[in-house]
Order: sequence, then structure tokens, then C-alpha cells
Amino acid sequence: MVCSKCEAKLRKGGPAPDPWREGSTNTDRKINENKLLGRKKFMPSQSKCKTCKSTLHDANATYCQGCAYQKGICHVCGNQILDTSGYRQSAK
Repeated sequence: MVCSKCEAKLRKGGPAPDPWREGSTNTDRKINENKLLGRKKFMPSQSKCKTCKSTLHDANATYCQGCAYQKGICHVCGNQILDTSGYRQSAK
């Protein structure tokens, strides 16, 4: 669940990068490079949910989807979106 303000922020991603061609804007590719030595190490997002401490896949998020739905809050900023007091939800 994302509030309208955060939804606008997430939508601002921009266009996809153009494919590699001679003279394109993303020319960080090296010719005849050893792929094992030149590769950047993959560093997953180390952010964790504030409530349950599970790892998050979205770098912008502060709460996981389950906790955000259960509390009725935006998973990015934590603002209250809907009232869940009338819902019958099971305890985690």
C-alpha cells in the first residue's frame, strides 16, 4: 500500500536506458574486459522493516508489505492510509 504522494515519487523513474551502441549515452562498457575482474559486486538492499525486522526488497521502503497492510499505512513513508480497526486480521 502506497500513499498518493509516494506513488508520484515512485513513478518518476524516467525512461529506460538506450541499448549499447557506438556513441550512445551509456558507454561505460569496456571492450575486451575480463568479466570476472571487472564486474561490480552485487550488494543487496540492507534495509529492514521497522516492525518485524525482515529484509526489504524495495530500497525506498521502511515497512514490509505485510506489516503495512496489517497496520493500514504506506510502506514507504508510514502515513496512515486506511482505518483497519473494523478488519478481522489474524495476529502475526
